[in-house]
This record gives sequence, structure tokens and C-alpha cells, in this order.
Amino acid sequence: MQNENNSEIMNEDFKMVQQNVNEFQDGFKLSKSGFDATMPGHTTNHPQHMILRQEPRTVRSEGSGISLPADVRLEMGLMLDEHLCALNVALHQYTKHHWLTEGAESFISLHHLLDEHIDVTQDHIDKVGERVARLGVVPTAHPVTQHEISYIKHEVEGRYTMRDFLRNDLEHELKIQLMMRKTIERAHQLKDFGTVQVLEDVLLKREDLGYHLWSVLEDDSLVRGMSHFFDGKDDISKTRPINPKIQ
Repeated sequence: MQNENNSEIMNEDFKMVQQNVNEFQDGFKLSKSGFDATMPGHTTNHPQHMILRQEPRTVRSEGSGISLPADVRLEMGLMLDEHLCALNVALHQYTKHHWLTEGAESFISLHHLLDEHIDVTQDHIDKVGERVARLGVVPTAHPVTQHEISYIKHEVEGRYTMRDFLRNDLEHELKIQLMMRKTIERAHQLKDFGTVQVLEDVLLKREDLGYHLWSVLEDDSLVRGMSHFFDGKDDISKTRPINPKIQ
């Protein structure tokens, strides 16, 4: 009965994730280029004493050392910038979940697992941000603006169950994978093979992170909860004794 309940919980988790991914609006914000008074981080009340050389999310028309037309570099740069923003949102959410791990299965194992996800995501942020800059586009760095532009959104503030945390992280990973495949396909069409190589490397590792999350959400477990106090089986598992000395 307990295994059946665990399977139901697992199936509901995966169904919820898949439903949210299916309903995901997977378009890029290619029209958001240059200063926008409605965008966080684009205006300030402080006196301006800086010399502006290039507006946000615009491309250097004179070139950047990469032999692609300016319109191609702009389109690829804007797509990559959205991936950059999404990775930053994912990083913030992973960090929160890393801080709040608790429970017998989570406090140690998931704490270290999320540590790895944080390290990998930080590396991917750097790789994607570097590619945006190399294409001659200004990457988005303001944290509020990043969340506004990102195609994934941070979960609502508060403490939730570890399954809720991981389910939300898995949903992020599936959406990131989906959007990166769209950019890779478009980059092939535009012959931007440098972006293809960067994103293919990142995508392969994001799929690995998604697999990690999927696996820990599976219903098999070493922790049986409190049911052994009440099931009359004297702490003996269904198929064999927990203690090998008990016959």
C-alpha cells in the first residue's frame, strides 16, 4: 500500500511537471532591445556621470571579430541573453533549495547534489554570457531585469517540501532544454556554428542535471517513514528481514 501511495505521488509530480511544460509559452523576446523605460534596471534617479558606449541588448554594428552579419549576431545574442537570464533564475532557485535541504534523505545527499547543480549552472552562465559578449551584444546583468526577461520564473518565496523544490527545479531544466534546442536549430540555419557548439555542450549537461532530478523524484526509497510502527510486521520489510539474523 505504501509503495502504491509513493507511486501515486511520483506520478502526480511528473504529470504536474509535464503539464506545465506543455503549457509553456516558448517564444523569445527578440523585440526587447535597447533601453526600455518599463524594464527594471533601465532607468535611474541617480545623476548620470558615465559615458554610454552601447545600450542593453543591442549589437555592435561595426563587428566584434566574428564574421557573421550584424542581424545574425543580434538575433543569436538576444536568444542567448534569454538563456543567460534563465540560468541566473535557475541558479537563484537552486541556491535557495540548497540552503533549505532537510530530512533523512535530503539534508546530506541532496545538499551535495544541489551543490553540483549550482557549480554547473555558474559555469554555464559564464559560457553563455561570454558568447553573448563575443557576438557584440550587451548581456543583461541586472538581477531584476534578468527575471523579467527570463522565460522561466522563480518559485514563490517560502519553504516547501523537498519534493516540491525538486519538482520545480526539474520543470526549469525541461524548459531550459526545450528553449536551447530551439536556439541550436536556429543557429544551424544561420550558420552560427560557434553558438551551436557552446549550446550543445551546455544542453548535454543540462540534460544530465534534469536526469538527476528525475531520478531522485522516483518512488524507490531507503526511508519507510513511520509505517513500521503500526503495520504489525515488527520492522520487517515485505520481502525479507531488514536484519539478516532474523529468520
